Amino acid sequence: MPEQVEQALARLRTQMAEFAQANASLESATEEAVSKDRAVSAKVNAKGELVELKFPTQKYRQMAPAELSSAIKDVIERARNQMSAHVAQTLGRFAPEGVNMADAMNGRIDPTQMMGKLDLPFPMGTDVPGRSERPEAG
Repeated sequence: MPEQVEQALARLRTQMAEFAQANASLESATEEAVSKDRAVSAKVNAKGELVELKFPTQKYRQMAPAELSSAIKDVIERARNQMSAHVAQTLGRFAPEGVNMADAMNGRIDPTQMMGKLDLPFPMGTDVPGRSERPEAG
């Protein structure tokens, strides 16, 4: 039995080190999107925060305000989507089996279902995100 515990702890330590390394790689990660006409580019970090907005050419000067606004919003959204996919891919291997990391990151996961996959009960009386009612205490 002690040997099994040591093996489990060794696996846990390895996974924790791998997770820390993956998390550290995301600290400096950025994703960039460029508009089709190359008038606007946007770069976001792993948190989805805009870290850079560029106008590589003078083309933006001839754009109507609504067109420029739309181009800016589009490149930011595409950069965020690219980063979201990058984060999901990087951290997905640490998710419990059957849990889609992209769905979890976008709030499209039932926490009770996820806890069930881990063979853990969701604490009774706890508000469940996405649910308007509380589970009944048994």
